[in-house]
Amino acid sequence: MNNYKMKIQYDGTGYSGWQCQINADTVQNRIVDAIETVTKEKVNLIGSGRTDAGVHALGQIANFRSERDYDLYKFKHSLNAVLPPDISIVASDKTAEGFHARFDAKKRTYLYFFSKIKSPFWGKYSYYYHGELNCRVLNSQSEVFKGKKDYSSFSRKNSETRNKICTVYSAFWKETRSLVVFEIEADRFLHGMVRTVVGTMLASVKYGYDEKFIEEIFSSKDRTKAGEAVPPKGLFLYKVKY
Repeated sequence: MNNYKMKIQYDGTGYSGWQCQINADTVQNRIVDAIETVTKEKVNLIGSGRTDAGVHALGQIANFRSERDYDLYKFKHSLNAVLPPDISIVASDKTAEGFHARFDAKKRTYLYFFSKIKSPFWGKYSYYYHGELNCRVLNSQSEVFKGKKDYSSFSRKNSETRNKICTVYSAFWKETRSLVVFEIEADRFLHGMVRTVVGTMLASVKYGYDEKFIEEIFSSKDRTKAGEAVPPKGLFLYKVKY
């Protein structure tokens, strides 16, 4: 049995997230349809993780198995030919038969982009935030999120995931001439977690709270205590490590 691994980029603006849904246009639906159009066989496409509606990806990883032996070069180009312009297969390879894009992932990294100016080019993929973005203060706040913690306060209340424990390996802010970028790496992410983490830090800085404010939110295990989630358009799944 052949196991095909793909690296995928997509603009999530017009999609209801990654995961296949009935009566909804999703990235996974589009890719499955494209694979089945090219290969003429039914496939089970496994993604490294879900991204929410409106969230983008620079390095989503997915795999599917097939008894057929495909020419990787022709397969990738045929797939991109039938996919819409906002979804791209940037790499395709054969991998170990037991490889599982989701369960074998060790770390996932997300980026959140803020534009420092109103830009017609960045407007679709960043948040033009009108408040102060002091990276020194925000990096101090970010330290609270590192380590193994219960992220109940930072995930959607209607989430079906019972285990809310996540290990965050790094979380930091950096600034360029036109952008401010938040980067976070963890073993797993909950539904809406990154956008809520970012929104909570913005609220904390805006109202002059210190790190204890965020520690108390963790302790409460109550989503209503955390800040408002920032818009999805600035969020990108950056890379997945195995």
